[in-house]
Amino acid sequence: MNRPGARPIGVLVVEDDPVAAAAHALHVDRAPGFRTVATAHSCADALRALDRARAAGTPLDLVLLDLHLPDGHGLQLCRTLRAAGHPADIIAVTSARELATVRQAVSAGVVQYLLKPFGGAALRDRLERYARYRETLGRSGDATGQDEVDHAFAVLRTSERSALPKGLSAPTLDTVASVLRGADAGLSAAAAGTAAGVSRITARRYLEHLVDTGLADREPQYGQVGRPELCYRWRAGASG
Repeated sequence: MNRPGARPIGVLVVEDDPVAAAAHALHVDRAPGFRTVATAHSCADALRALDRARAAGTPLDLVLLDLHLPDGHGLQLCRTLRAAGHPADIIAVTSARELATVRQAVSAGVVQYLLKPFGGAALRDRLERYARYRETLGRSGDATGQDEVDHAFAVLRTSERSALPKGLSAPTLDTVASVLRGADAGLSAAAAGTAAGVSRITARRYLEHLVDTGLADREPQYGQVGRPELCYRWRAGASG
């Protein structure tokens, strides 16, 4: 964590979905020692924001980066900003699960890789770890030894809390998300549960989590007797 009186860590949120971008910025601003400097919805917007921050003397230390952007790939943006001399660290916030993409992210200098969908606690955990990493390496001079270097990297890499709300598992979430993403039309919790091999109640918990994290939309389905049934749809463009 930042020491009392220390300058807040300035963050640029790069996310093509405005709703998700606002949610990320909210979590950043709630994390002690962090401040959202700007948000951007494309590679071009991000580069302009970085240039403006540098020209204004407003430190921009960290980029929360969606990888699938409307005018290019986030990893190419990483390379472009490095070539332009922007030193900000990068945390990828994405649903891109391809191992080749993960390897490329590491080679492009991404310090952490957070998979969508995730809860606010997972993002806060990454931010807290990043703050401790900066504090560990923030002093001048040489490392005291290998242990100090190892500790700095371990702070970034080791997770101490679940990335999902209690009671949810990543494999089941992947299955439900895959079912919803592949559906031609919206699905009820019962239909999603049948396709995923889980109960309606279980499916609904995962579907609601997808809604909460901005990856799915929920709407009532009318036309039947009685209460309308909730229908879930994968949000258009929610593949970042």
